[in-house]
Amino acid sequence: MGQIDASMTQVLLPRLEVEFGARLSSVSWVAVAYLLAMASFTPIFGRLADMVGRKLLYLGGFFLFIVGSGLCGFATDLPMLIFFRILQSIGAALLTSNSIAIIVMATGEKERGRGLGLQSAAQAIGLGAGPAIGGLILDTLGWQWAFWINVPMGMAGVILGWFLLPQTKKLPATGHFDWYGALLIAPALTAIVAVLNEGHVWGFTSPLLIGCVLFGVLFLTLFVRVERRAVTPLLDLHLLGRRAFLLGNAANFLSYSVLFGVFFLVPFALVRIYDDSALAAGLRLSILPVMLGLLAPVGGALYDRFGARAPTSCGMLICIASLATIYVFMDGSAANLHFVTLALALFGVGQGLFISPNTSSIMATAPPEQTGQAGSVLNVVRLIGMSAGIAGASTLFALGLGDTGGSTINVPTASLVASCRGVLLLLAGLAALAGLISLIRPAGVARRDAGARDPIVE
Repeated sequence: MGQIDASMTQVLLPRLEVEFGARLSSVSWVAVAYLLAMASFTPIFGRLADMVGRKLLYLGGFFLFIVGSGLCGFATDLPMLIFFRILQSIGAALLTSNSIAIIVMATGEKERGRGLGLQSAAQAIGLGAGPAIGGLILDTLGWQWAFWINVPMGMAGVILGWFLLPQTKKLPATGHFDWYGALLIAPALTAIVAVLNEGHVWGFTSPLLIGCVLFGVLFLTLFVRVERRAVTPLLDLHLLGRRAFLLGNAANFLSYSVLFGVFFLVPFALVRIYDDSALAAGLRLSILPVMLGLLAPVGGALYDRFGARAPTSCGMLICIASLATIYVFMDGSAANLHFVTLALALFGVGQGLFISPNTSSIMATAPPEQTGQAGSVLNVVRLIGMSAGIAGASTLFALGLGDTGGSTINVPTASLVASCRGVLLLLAGLAALAGLISLIRPAGVARRDAGARDPIVE
């Protein structure tokens, strides 16, 4: 449900630009605010789950997601929609903060890679279905139904979770809740992403931009100091002292920045450059997460056999090749559109080979008693990467369009193509950096014999 919503929203953005007559940077907040709120609340709920158990919070997440989704469909303007998206994302944070820890506990050490690979596959099914479902809804029912469709799915999740999920047993002894960290994380992340998303609109010398930079740095510094001194921190930043954990999360941030940069850019390119319908654009975009889902279990199995370095570095190399192909063939010519579609499939292959081995490697570096904390850090980094990818792609795309009032409507094809290519160069550079980090990460091979433990590499 969460992945369908995330990918469906990307197809929805070009339509919202028209529906609300809003500039590109404003429309992107429909996606960015959702991810930012998730990044802020995920560690909070992860910590609460360690204190009170996972089942109740997980089911509560479904309930809040249902309420938020229903209200989104009734929004009458863009600020109202963004506000309800934040409410929806709080429910999503309750789900996200528990999902990895539940699967890690269910699968055990020997099958962790395969278990997380299957989870990636399930998420990819949602990502793959989202654009096609969103496109069909936009062409037949209206944009509101892109949110209302979550209501029956969420109700099914509540019923299944109530009967199938076990209560958490043997809760660890925990200290007090870290209220200081909880109050600092949201303003710190919001200020930083606001700079990325709105800097070109405000002007890079404007007092508002400079204030946001100073505000973000101040709150981020305070958050780091509070977390390092806390007895029971919201996010255990001492885990970042482990080299493999730090490098894995750096690659995690970059890979999701690239993935959601592509998710943001491609629907605008297909609708504005090629005049695709919402359904056609959704079907083309769906091939990316479909291939990601097909290759995710393969990536998990490769991790179990060879470790993380080989599949992750090869995955990013494939992503770079696919972005280069899109750069060459995304020229507005209908004859080259099928090459763009094939390149999107290739990009999904690369991400599929990367994500589950990288996730498994990150989780393997954490001691068993810190699995929940490691999962929280991983999820926060992933969500910040998604936000940064959309914000960065939106900013560079708008800057490339020049004096258009920040809108992609009625812009000449040549300008759209040139702007898209600028974003693709940025994303290829980020993918190259993720590949380099994957090459220099400490080697660790997860052995498959019965007595072996997952590698703990520092």
